Amino acid sequence: MNPENEFRDGLDDLALHYKEVLKILGEDPEREGLEKTPMRVAKAMQILTRGYTQDPHKVLTDAIFKEDYNQMVIVKDIDVFSLCEHHMLPFYGKAHIAYIPNGYITGLSKIARVVDIFSHRLQVQERLTQQIKDCIQETLKPQGVMVVIEAKHMCMQMRGVEKQNSITTTSDFSGVFNSLTTRQEFMSLLRGESKRI
Repeated sequence: MNPENEFRDGLDDLALHYKEVLKILGEDPEREGLEKTPMRVAKAMQILTRGYTQDPHKVLTDAIFKEDYNQMVIVKDIDVFSLCEHHMLPFYGKAHIAYIPNGYITGLSKIARVVDIFSHRLQVQERLTQQIKDCIQETLKPQGVMVVIEAKHMCMQMRGVEKQNSITTTSDFSGVFNSLTTRQEFMSLLRGESKRI
């Protein structure tokens, strides 16, 4: 998939608005270094918000397979890049997802694609975590799902309190993960406390 081919209606209007923003900030949008900046930023914003035009449920249903496997499936260290909806500054980190099938599994890459779709929208980390969990639970109908996201927020690093090393961790879970024992198993596997390959 080439994000450069995903530009949507409104691109030119978006670029015009960014040109006005440069003027309001006191810059000259006609100077050499900024002449193409409004369109570049418009394209970047459409790429960074392409999740609005994608269906995460369809991604999962396109790769559902009947399988008699009822143990934990974990996909961890999925890169997450998103834009905080409060300041439209990036937050980035890792998502870790587990589910216990109930007769059906999905392609492992599809789990990462679900993360990608929801993160390519204006977000808060808490809602992003919940949306990923809900999508997997509603679509695959597994015995349970758990999602953990660890992220750094540029709105806390570049501005405001300017705390460079803070990490925000969010989690959400359903079904069998309501059991503390099941959650502890997931967290121990996440930390690598199980036997390595």
